[in-house]
Amino acid sequence: MDFKRVVVTGLGAVTPLGSDVETVWQNALAGVSGAGPITHFDASDFKTKFACEVKDFDPTKYLTNPDDRKELREFKRSDLYTQYALAAAKQAIEDSNLLVDSTDRNDVGVIFASGIGGLHTFEEQAGEYALHPERGPMYSPFFIPTMIADIAAGHISVKYGLRGPNFGVVSACASSTNALIDAFNYVRLGKACAIVTGGAEAPIFPAGVGGFNSMHALSTRNDSPETASRPFSASRDGFVIGEGGVCLIFEELEHALARGAKIYGEVIGGGMSADAYHITATHPEGLGAKLVMQRAIEDAGLKPQDIDYINVHGTSTPVGDPSEAKAIADLFGEHAYKLNISSTKSMTGHMLGATGAMEALFCIKACQDDIVPPTINHEDGDNDEKIDYNMNFTFNKAQKRTVNIALSNTFGFGGHNASIIVKKFKG
Repeated sequence: MDFKRVVVTGLGAVTPLGSDVETVWQNALAGVSGAGPITHFDASDFKTKFACEVKDFDPTKYLTNPDDRKELREFKRSDLYTQYALAAAKQAIEDSNLLVDSTDRNDVGVIFASGIGGLHTFEEQAGEYALHPERGPMYSPFFIPTMIADIAAGHISVKYGLRGPNFGVVSACASSTNALIDAFNYVRLGKACAIVTGGAEAPIFPAGVGGFNSMHALSTRNDSPETASRPFSASRDGFVIGEGGVCLIFEELEHALARGAKIYGEVIGGGMSADAYHITATHPEGLGAKLVMQRAIEDAGLKPQDIDYINVHGTSTPVGDPSEAKAIADLFGEHAYKLNISSTKSMTGHMLGATGAMEALFCIKACQDDIVPPTINHEDGDNDEKIDYNMNFTFNKAQKRTVNIALSNTFGFGGHNASIIVKKFKG
């Protein structure tokens, strides 16, 4: 079967590094940390008191009609994760000019991910009932449709009248990479001319922070939040929780060319695998990580030596980082020492279900601009004997190099692994 070529024609981002793509990208290249004290709630009694939050989020900026009070009310009534999704989608759709042209909206779909969905809504509603049991069950009629993890895709579809394939994807921290792979497949198979895809997450509330704290998954470096996320360093002590929304427009190449769309890059392959090992820990030998990268490379019709840059999962956890480094060394062999590798989670924090879309966007920009964003917060001598530091982890400073092809890894609780490959668009 002849597959259609899939290109990226629109980008949107609301993240801890900024609320537009160019600001996010420039801050990433500059090695800016998005971490700081938690402001969404009083975290003084929590082990971790910091996170990578979206700053100064203003819902009114993302309305179709700023004077429409009904639209504003409905926007604010949605869970914060959905607000982030709608904001990122508005940016990407406007950036692409997709709906300005005569595109048939029956042929445009929405595949959007969240690892957790409306956590804050669930926490509020369950907490309200627990505090007032004497009243009996008095849940809001908006509780379920606000909380569920697919509702961001539904909101985007309704807002823009998009009647193509429409669903949410949930695979923990691999969620939005899985969404991107699904979108890629639907477009290359001719099931849609374009897909609005990405992910959103808003977990920085008591249940999210407290839950991850109880697992000992989060960094507790409260005296220095900006340096807490330090992937591949021996002193790493857990991930920094993040939030936000990221959206990409995947479009069939001929459709994009016919309407004169600008093209950021091309999507050429995706892979999925399972660790089949543990519900939260990665396989210590990196077996699932190696397999998913191998499958993505094969799907793209490439060889390992064709890859220039890997945006790794690299969460800054004691177990996860060495296993991913081992998987890269085992799969790529001598070419592992010619790659650039970086974990942008060192700056954005771990955006959970949105992280794959964020890191795919960084890969697209790296190919476009021929520069690799850094892994920040590594200190001289801060080395783990389980990690081969002869590989180039792009520590602390962005590095200029030709990036024709980039691979992005995301791994999720449950052993879910997903990798996607993008390339520089050359016509």
